[in-house]
Parts: sequence; structure tokens; C-alpha cells
Amino acid sequence: MLITAPLFLHYPIDGLPLILTADASSIAIGGVLQQEVEGTLRNLYYHSQIITPAERKYSTIEKEALAIYKCFERMRSLILGRSIIIMTDHCPLCCIMQKTIKNNRVNRITLLLQEYNIEKVIRIRGCYNCLPDYLSRYPLEQEDELFNIEYGLASKDSFSIPPLTSQDKVSDIPLTTDTAKSHIVATMTLRPRKRQPKLLDDSTGALHSHDDVATSDLTSKSNISASSKIPAHFSTNYFDITHLKTEQDKDPFIQRIISNLHCKSYRLSFLQEDNILYKLVSIDRYSERKRKVIYLPSSMITSLLRAAHDDPINGGHFSLARTYHKLKNHFWWPKVQNTIYKYIQSCRLCKQYNISRYKKYGHLHPISPPAGPFELIGIDFCGPLARTPRENQYVMILTDYFTRHVTAVALPNCTAETTAQSLFNDFFCKYGVPSVILSDRGTHFHNRLMENIQKLIGYNHIYSTAYHPQTNGVVERFNATFIPQIAKLQNAQANNWDEYLQAVVFAYNSGIHKVTQFSPYQLLFGRSPRLPIHAPSAHYTFTKPHDYFEQLKRTLHIFHETSRENILQQQQLAKVRYDRNRLNLHLKTGDKVLPMLRIPDHLLR
Repeated sequence: MLITAPLFLHYPIDGLPLILTADASSIAIGGVLQQEVEGTLRNLYYHSQIITPAERKYSTIEKEALAIYKCFERMRSLILGRSIIIMTDHCPLCCIMQKTIKNNRVNRITLLLQEYNIEKVIRIRGCYNCLPDYLSRYPLEQEDELFNIEYGLASKDSFSIPPLTSQDKVSDIPLTTDTAKSHIVATMTLRPRKRQPKLLDDSTGALHSHDDVATSDLTSKSNISASSKIPAHFSTNYFDITHLKTEQDKDPFIQRIISNLHCKSYRLSFLQEDNILYKLVSIDRYSERKRKVIYLPSSMITSLLRAAHDDPINGGHFSLARTYHKLKNHFWWPKVQNTIYKYIQSCRLCKQYNISRYKKYGHLHPISPPAGPFELIGIDFCGPLARTPRENQYVMILTDYFTRHVTAVALPNCTAETTAQSLFNDFFCKYGVPSVILSDRGTHFHNRLMENIQKLIGYNHIYSTAYHPQTNGVVERFNATFIPQIAKLQNAQANNWDEYLQAVVFAYNSGIHKVTQFSPYQLLFGRSPRLPIHAPSAHYTFTKPHDYFEQLKRTLHIFHETSRENILQQQQLAKVRYDRNRLNLHLKTGDKVLPMLRIPDHLLR
């Protein structure tokens, strides 16, 4: 039984150190975890792993260090909290726990091993490092089928055992009725096979399972035909050229051409041989020589395109140019390129998997500038950023679509309650209630609390299209602006970016905006801000409040009208640039589309 001695693997005993022996080869790494108990080494864990193509390019010391790290990672539940001794046949690794090695990758691995209680690293001669070396190098035969695709396991189809000696037990070897096969051991797997369907023998009508077929084929692989190795879906039966004569006889256009071959104009373009109509096409644009290609009847076009484009051998779902050049020297029909183009454009697999090299469909539709300040504001969250000593991790940004004035607030979280409280205290109480607020569909904006505040205070809250941040592009653009600016100013060790946030926002608001040609501060207050670099004024003119108010109204009116014209002009220029060489897709209700799956990259690895 597996629970009685001698055991294949043992449980570790507390109080005794563990011994990890690791090794690496050019294709894999291997390791064995052992423990010495009463002078006997007990095996606790075996690990063998194929390394990636990128890891195969590592240097020797990097591969050996990687083998140690992978074993620690795999055996973490057994090793963590226990003393461990590392044994390696690579001498330069013996000092990795005492000093820094001139190799960044090895040093990073050393840092990752700091959480373990490593007593020492000992060098072992390669001739005594047999088991990890075996795990990292076996099997070597590249011609064997190392990977069983059906079961997903590394296994060998068959292997030989040496002849029996006088010390061997005959009962330990599985016997067969065929003495010629007594040295063959059947296929081995590490988990149960799926129930295989029965196969019908065409010659005898008998039923056989896949296991029976595999066993019978084990000693007669040379009799397996090459065609049986080809997957069933590699079919070339879409198009049958033997039906060409019959289909041409049924095609009315081809028959009309054949009946008019006595005319000179037709004889220059068509030819009939063996009751098959051919089209005469020029070899190239610079030559007058022509070659004959088959005039394909319309009933066979779809089957030919399916064979030339969909079939893995003939087409492989490649592009229009590749498919056209495969066919143009053999077949012809009216508007051949246009037909191939429409067929490939309607191929669902090509649309689903091909990477588009063209601009996305759809023209730009800019948001018309509002009538005045704070008529329309955009709101968005930026973060999570590095947590500051004040526990701030997010930035709520509000941007006025008319003046481009920005309000930014550092917050510890982005919950609905925090959002509503900050919006009321930091914006409504300072600048008033806007007419419209535009935001994305995040849960911090789209919730019952924000809906109740909207009804209570009285503003219209609209949401951008899902997965389309360009709708709120004015705010998104500022997100890309202020993060690099803060990174230049903050103390990287202290993560005190929130101390510089308001200074960066003021610098942005006091600068000339490229679109409006005014600073947001000017459009909001009717004057330029006084900065520390400006010299103090020696004279002051005290005007009457009424006179100043009238002058301020005239100034703001001029600023706002000019700003509005500048915004419209810049939007028009942006639309021209965006719409250039871009198709405008018109969709109707009921049209079928392929939605793009928004899956993070790390989920595909």
C-alpha cells in the first residue's frame, strides 16, 4: 500500500533542515527536496519544468539560479518556515547569500529568496548531482512524441526494458502472449483517459476502442499511413474541378460566349478547347502575350473561394492579395478581385481574429462648446496612485468645457459617498451648480446616491458611451498631462504627490490653452493672475465698483466670444485631421456586428 513503508515520498519532520538540490539544462530545470533522517535521505518532492524560449537564452548562472527559484516557488508550502540547505553543482552560486553578484537577474532572484530561512549554499560535484540532472534533461529523444496532445501530459509512447537477470522477478514484468513483444511496455499516462468511442472496422464490421487501436499499433507504427496523421479538418473537398464541364454547360453567360466565338471580338478574349471555355488574359501589363485560364462558372465561385481561402492547406484565411495571386493564373470570372474582396470581408473568422491596420470606422463628432462657463463640466477619477502619507490614493478631476478650467481634489478612495461629498464641498460651494455634468459609467458616478443629489440640487447628469473614453476626452487629456508634471516634482521616496497637486493645477489654469488661446484663469475671472515672478505695482488706481463691473463684463464678453470662435476653429481642424482616410460606418437597427472583447492581457497568458 502507498501508506506503508517503503514510501515513494515522505512528509517533512519538524526540527530537521531540508535539502534542496537543483540543476538546469538548456531545455528544462529540475530539483529534488530531501531531508536527512537518522543518516538516510528521504525524498519529499520532485520538480521538473520546461523553461520558456526566452529563459533558454539565459546564461548558465542565470539558469541555475532560475532552477533554485522555481523549486522554491513550487515547494513553498513545504519550505516556508523551515531551515533549508541548497546544493548546486554551479560553484559561482555558492556565495549568492553573502555578497552581490555582477548579474542583475541573479541578484533579483536572491532578493526573492530572502523570505526563506536558507542556512547555506553548498557546491556538489556534477557526478553526484544525478537526480536533478536527470529531471532537467530527460527525455532527450526529439523524435519521440513527448507531448500527448489529447491528455496534455509529457509521456512516451513506448520504451524498452533490458533483458532479465537472475536477480529480477518475473512477476514484476507484465507478460504478453506474444514473446516477441515481451520487452514492450504500453503507453503510460499520469491521469485517467477519457472514455473513448468505439470504432467500426470497415472490413470486419467489428467494434474496437481507441485503446485497442493504440495497443495494436504500438508495435506496428511503420504500417501507419501518412494520411492518417493529417487532421480531419484539413479537407480539400470544397472544390471539384471534374464538375467544370457540366457547370459550364449550365451557365447561360458562358453558353452565350461560346455561341459568339465566331465573332472576332470574342476570339481575341476567349478560347474553347476540349469543350471547356478559357479566358485569354495578358501575362503582365507590359506584355502583349496572353495565357489561357479557365472561365469559372458562377455556380462554382463560392466553392473555389472556400477552398482557396478557408482551407488550411490552400488558403489559411490569408489576405486578398495572397488569395488573388493564387487564383489569377488558373481561373477567371467577371470582377474576380471584387468578388474575392467581398468574400474575405464577409469571413467571420478573419473579422474576429485579424488585426486591423486601418483607422477605426466613424468620423469625429465634436461636442459643441457651451454658452458660457460651467454650463458643461466633465468629471473623472485618476488612480489608484501611490498612497501618500495623508492616505490619498485617487484624484477627482473636474474640467469646464468652455474655459478649460480644472479643479482637482486628492481623495483616499473613490466610493460614491466620497465622490458626492467632494463634489459638493469642492465644486458646488465654490463655483455653483453646473447645468450638465458628463462622466463615465463607473460605480462612483452611476449610483443611487448621485441620482438623489442630482434631483435635490438640480442639474443634469449624462454618461459617456461604454468603453469609449473619448466621449469625455477633455478630462482624459488632462489626466495624461498632470501625472508627468507631478512626477517631476514629488519626492519619490515619500510619495507626497498630493502636496504638489494644487500647485500643478494652478500652473495649468494660469497658462495659455492651445484651443481657446486664453488661460482658463482669464476666461473665468476676466484678468490674468498675478504670479510671484511679477514685479509688484508701485501705483494703485481705485475705481468705482460699478465702473469696474461694467469693464469686467465687457472684457469677459470679448474673451468668451473669442474663445468660442477659437474652440470651433480648433474642433474643425481636429475633425479634418481625424476624418482623413477614415471610412464613416453607417449602422442600421438589426445589423449584425462583432463586439470587441475587453480582456486584460494578463488573462490571456
